Amino acid sequence: MHRAALVLALTLATPAVSEEIGRVGVDWVGNDIIIESVADPKVQGVTCHLAYFDRSLIDRLSNGNWFEDPSYSAVDCVQTGPITVGDIDDDDSGETVFSERQSLILKSLRITRIYDRANNALVYLAHANELTQGSGKMSISVIPLAAP
Repeated sequence: MHRAALVLALTLATPAVSEEIGRVGVDWVGNDIIIESVADPKVQGVTCHLAYFDRSLIDRLSNGNWFEDPSYSAVDCVQTGPITVGDIDDDDSGETVFSERQSLILKSLRITRIYDRANNALVYLAHANELTQGSGKMSISVIPLAAP
C-alpha cells in the first residue's frame, strides 16, 4: 500500500508530460511550429495546448546560435471533462505545470498555473525562463471554475 502512495505522490509532484499533436512547416529552410497537448497533472479536466517555434538545422547553420530556440510561445487551455482541482499551490507566484528545455543550458519553455482566488479561475501562463536575460514573450489562458 505504501508503494502505491509513493508512486501517486511522485506522479503529482512531477510536471505534466506533453504529447506532440501537430507540426506546421513555416518556411523553406524547415523551421516548424510545434503544437503539444498538456494535461494539467493536478487539475483533472483541464488540457492546455502549447505552440512554439522549432528551428531547423539549416537555420541554425546559417544564423549561428546553435543551441537555442526562440522564446515565442502561445497557450490555450480548455475544459476537457469535469474539473477536479487537486492540491495546487495557490500563492501568487503560481506553480509550474510543464517545462521543456529550449536551449542546451539556460532556457526552458514553461506553463505556470496561477489560481485567481478573487475570480475563482485558473490562469495558465506560457513563458520562457532564461537565467541570463529573462523573456517578455508570453501568452495566457484562463479557465473559469464553477461557483463554490
